[in-house]
Amino acid sequence: MSSVAVLTQESFNEHRSGLVAEQAGGSSSAGDEEAPAYKDAFPPLPEKAASPEGTQEPVNAWTSKIRPLKSSVITQVFHVPLEERKYKDINQFGEGDQAKVCVDIMHKTGAHLELSMAKDQGLSIMVSGKLDAVMKARKEIVSRLQTQASATVAIPKEHHRFVIGKNGEKLQELELKTATKIQIPRPDDPSNHIKISGTKEGLEKAKHEILLISAEQDKRAVERVNIDKVFHPFITGAYNKLVADMMQETGARINVPPPSVNKTEIVITGEKEQVALAVAMIKKIYEGKKNATTIAVEVKKSQHKYVIGPKGNTLQEILEKTGVSVEIPPPDSNSETVILRGEPDRLGQALTEVYAKANSYTVSSVVAPSWLHRFIIGKKGQNLAKITQQMPKVHIEFTEGEDKITLEGPTKDMQMVQSQMEAIVTDLVSRMDYMEISVDPRFHRHLIGKGGANINRIKDLHKVSVRIPPDNEKSHLIRIEGDPQGVQEASKELLELASRMENERTKDLIIEQRFHRAIIGQKGEKIKDVRDKFPEVIINFPDPAAKSDIVQLRGPRNEVEKCSKFMAKMVADMVENGFFLSVPIFKQFHKNIIGKGGANIKKIREETNTRIDLPAENSNSEMIVITGKKENCEAARIRILSIQKELANITEMEVSIPSKLHNSLIGSKGRFVRSIMEECGGVHIHFPTEGSGIDTVTIRGPAEEVEKAKKQLLSLAQDKQTKSHTAELKAKPEYHKFLIGKGGGNIRKVRDSTGARIIFPTLDDEDQELITVVGTEEAVREAQKELEELIKSLDNVVEDVMNVDPKHHRYFVARRGQVLRDIADEYGGVMVSFPRSGANSDKVTLKGAKDCVEAAKKRMLEIIEDLDAQVTMECVIPQKFHRSIMGPKGSRIQGITRDHNVQIKFPERVDGPGKGGPAAPPAEAAVQENGEANGEMVEEPAAPVDPTAPKKCDVIVLSGRKERCEAAVEALKALVPVTTEVEVPFELHRYIIGQKGSGIRKMMDEFEVNIQVPAPELQSDIISITGLANHLDRAKEGLLERVKELTAEQEDRVDLRFPQPGAADPNQVFVTGRPELVDEAIDHLLNLEEEYMADVNENESKMTYMKPTGDRGASSMDEGGRERGSSKGFVVREAPWQTGSEKVREAPDMSSSEDFPSFGAPVAATNKASPWGPKRF
Repeated sequence: MSSVAVLTQESFNEHRSGLVAEQAGGSSSAGDEEAPAYKDAFPPLPEKAASPEGTQEPVNAWTSKIRPLKSSVITQVFHVPLEERKYKDINQFGEGDQAKVCVDIMHKTGAHLELSMAKDQGLSIMVSGKLDAVMKARKEIVSRLQTQASATVAIPKEHHRFVIGKNGEKLQELELKTATKIQIPRPDDPSNHIKISGTKEGLEKAKHEILLISAEQDKRAVERVNIDKVFHPFITGAYNKLVADMMQETGARINVPPPSVNKTEIVITGEKEQVALAVAMIKKIYEGKKNATTIAVEVKKSQHKYVIGPKGNTLQEILEKTGVSVEIPPPDSNSETVILRGEPDRLGQALTEVYAKANSYTVSSVVAPSWLHRFIIGKKGQNLAKITQQMPKVHIEFTEGEDKITLEGPTKDMQMVQSQMEAIVTDLVSRMDYMEISVDPRFHRHLIGKGGANINRIKDLHKVSVRIPPDNEKSHLIRIEGDPQGVQEASKELLELASRMENERTKDLIIEQRFHRAIIGQKGEKIKDVRDKFPEVIINFPDPAAKSDIVQLRGPRNEVEKCSKFMAKMVADMVENGFFLSVPIFKQFHKNIIGKGGANIKKIREETNTRIDLPAENSNSEMIVITGKKENCEAARIRILSIQKELANITEMEVSIPSKLHNSLIGSKGRFVRSIMEECGGVHIHFPTEGSGIDTVTIRGPAEEVEKAKKQLLSLAQDKQTKSHTAELKAKPEYHKFLIGKGGGNIRKVRDSTGARIIFPTLDDEDQELITVVGTEEAVREAQKELEELIKSLDNVVEDVMNVDPKHHRYFVARRGQVLRDIADEYGGVMVSFPRSGANSDKVTLKGAKDCVEAAKKRMLEIIEDLDAQVTMECVIPQKFHRSIMGPKGSRIQGITRDHNVQIKFPERVDGPGKGGPAAPPAEAAVQENGEANGEMVEEPAAPVDPTAPKKCDVIVLSGRKERCEAAVEALKALVPVTTEVEVPFELHRYIIGQKGSGIRKMMDEFEVNIQVPAPELQSDIISITGLANHLDRAKEGLLERVKELTAEQEDRVDLRFPQPGAADPNQVFVTGRPELVDEAIDHLLNLEEEYMADVNENESKMTYMKPTGDRGASSMDEGGRERGSSKGFVVREAPWQTGSEKVREAPDMSSSEDFPSFGAPVAATNKASPWGPKRF
């Protein structure tokens, strides 16, 4: 259902009847006041202050959000103990060094981090992501959030390279595994000490691993002794003294895995006698302790850490005093059982020590409101520092949301600390207050300010603490805590700011998200310039994860409008000039893209209004870069790809290969991937940018070759994932083509039989003899053997003779011996010698490698057989179709000639019947073999014309073997275009054509046909489609599908008909469509008119302040007909053009050639000094 509505001037007046018309302000008359001074009217610019270098925009802590990783593989939790934490203080609102470090780690590694504070003030960090990302994040956490210790380990200099590994892989693995930094001295450094830095646990692990590597590589004896982990403390002794004594005594190196490594193997290295002695000593200790008595006691889990002590020192202390080993269950176990192992008479003393250590600490609490906690702590913990300095062993814990403080420490110190804490709480409760105010959540981020600037200023000024709820809470309440007077003043200021914001304007700009990063700048420098230009406007960009195009501006109305226009212009400039596309086009088609004299590329540039850059001729790059507007770039890209598509059957395929394999598949300087491209008919293989993480690889080229390249690429990737081996061998460059074989036949046999890939050098490679074999070790060995045998046989030079009829000699030696050069290139540089011209001999000599000579003879015999079997055949096709059959630049004919190995000659073009006679002889002459006449032309009397005979201009002549000529004739006839008609309602024609013909052009490009739409004045429904028979059905289906879409769209379309010039009612607009859509369209039109009229009124009001143009008589009257006073212009005193004696108050003479000279114009000589300084010309 549709309806028609008429929009008139009266309806518009009713629509805006509720609006208040703006009244123009009255003008003030200028009195006869004294003219302003020049410096007052035009104040000089301030001196430019030198900005400090390196100043960067602060990180926006309120708007930046951590983007969650979409795909998580594993999750690990790392714990940083209090004594090893690098950052222990609490920072201001909006800051936080730990948070910043974590955000940086997330950006660098791609892992997701979550921080939480444990009860012991240790830092727990949960890391989620892929395995390699988690390991990298762990290393960063240890180095940046944990205090670092260092140690050195000495191993023989010759073992250092085994620690480093191939390409440094072993060293990187060690660093990731142990979360340490390992520094190995340079080869020219005589030192054998390896420096390790990291946590204590990491140091132990790294040291253990390095010593194991050294032991593996040590040329001296290595002995491994498996002893239960529980007996290791007796072997190492307290503080590792016993094992150190044994090493000193025996001279052997004993490596006992640290407690954190769950291994039972003890490795001893050194001289055989030393190792045997050390093993005997270790076994003796073990034999003496393996029957040691054990007792199990229950100790609260919370007291285990006191038994362990800082860095395990308490356990070592007990072991040293009593000789008893104390075994504590791991932290992730719920067990509270502690096992003591040792001599029966010493167990009692050890048990006493364990209980003494466990009970040496007590826990108590102090009641304190949670909002007071931050004041109790003080700025950067300075209040607590006074207590903790006196009682360093007491731990004070604050839990968010709980009205208590937990104290933990030695029993003797607890009473004093508790009394001090209670005194602080009592004092703060008596003199502190808090207040909650209600502010709309949408104003919260503005109250906070950029990087927390506003809120931090208020906190520092009024000495208060302000808590603004996060966005996800959607809460109105803002809590202010501190001194009562400061709380009152801070709340007043915050409410004033919120009230001011309510009166400001917010405007949403629709800017495509892809432009956001460009507007902001790499480090925010561009958006900083915009904010500096409009300091009163707050600009908020959406979070990248939200995929939103809305940029919000907030501030005073006029400033918001100016900023909006400025940013819209920025985006327009980016769209205009910043978009570019890279189009891979096969190198052989670049000349077709350029066209004769650059005609094609120039036409595409002009019609699409883009800049198109092609790589240099001597460059290997196939990328053509298009720059301009996005839609123009796309249009140019389609045009360029269509040229390539017409020249060759091109298809595109995407293959998924893990990105970590891309570099190895590409190979050094692209050798591997280039070998595949060359072997598969020059297909184009495009890998994504390194580091992008994208797995998709694009292959473009002929369909069969693309499929072949896909199989080879996947096969090579599979080889790389299993185990790849490489070998190299050398052969003379002239042998390479023979080794490869015609169409790669020879090398394919080797590859199919062995499974190895053989890569030959390109012209750009330095070593032209080097051949690389890649694959499994066995496949490489077999391929190398076969190639070496082939190369050896090629070095065996022989000379042979064959007979060639002299009538064929000219074919081989024509065009400077091109055919012979091709044979030499293809068959290992075989030299073919024909007898001299005039010599009556059919002996042809071939010299070269035996296999190459045999292959060259076979090829020459094939050519001779083709020449003997050559026939001439005619194909009659009307001349009007010849250009279509040839294709762009003759590409289709070239394809038929190449595929069927025939020669094709088209007749000369005849434009009219009068030119048929003179054109005939040259056409006949063109039929002669190789374009040569066998004799002089003899004029014969004209024979009577047969009306049934085909016209000479329609006859295409083919020469070659009979069966090939017949196949080529069929291929030519298949290229003759045919026409079909499709009935399409006339009213849909303009939508099918599209804006500036884009719609119909797209269909013609897609289906490779020509679509003819009748002229509008014919009012015809018939659309003609012309093209190849196999394309017509697809084109017809596509056109009818488009008609179906347009018919469905018409139901939701609203049509507008504006009055024609000279219409009876020029204000009447007809709107046609469904009733609800018509009403919506009318409202939109009325709004547009209202905005336009507002702009007109605004411009008219501005014009009242501008000097009117025209004659003096007209300008002397105002709108009311009153005469205006004569204008003296804008006059100032003490202007540069006035000398000290001049008192003239008139405006400077703009027509004076002396005061305002034209460039290059002669200036009359004068003695008068110029206010602008001495004249120099």
